[in-house]
Amino acid sequence: MKLILQRVSSAGVTIEGTEQYTIGPGLVALVGFGHEDGQEQADYLAKKMTELRIFEDENGQMNRSLLDLEGDCLIVPNFTLYANAKKGRRPSFTESMAPDRATVLFDYFVAVVREKVKKVETGCFGTNMLVDIQNDGPVTLILDTDELMPKKPL
Repeated sequence: MKLILQRVSSAGVTIEGTEQYTIGPGLVALVGFGHEDGQEQADYLAKKMTELRIFEDENGQMNRSLLDLEGDCLIVPNFTLYANAKKGRRPSFTESMAPDRATVLFDYFVAVVREKVKKVETGCFGTNMLVDIQNDGPVTLILDTDELMPKKPL
């Protein structure tokens, strides 16, 4: 599972040109799922992203988390995070989880984050979305469970 995490002063998503959802200060998470991902990865990244100390305290140091800030969160599905552009000029998306399974895992991830964060808005799978991000800093992090989670012995 991969997240592109951005600290924002505000953000919003427009879905299919009509539905609009906005947030104030907080995080935008672009979320992608690989074939092997499941609830364990979703739980891990939900905890990691909400507890990461990437917001400034009164001294201008990044010592506060989204939970400390009581900030908002916008979560947007993004299967292209698993694109492979090693060959040719057209990326391959064969490493991305199938949409039917990814939708279920996305909904689970959002539910876990909603248990922790007061205001959570989301994008929608399989739709054309326009995401407006006012990146604050800019602060952008890439979180990948393949790199972050401890490997289990065989």
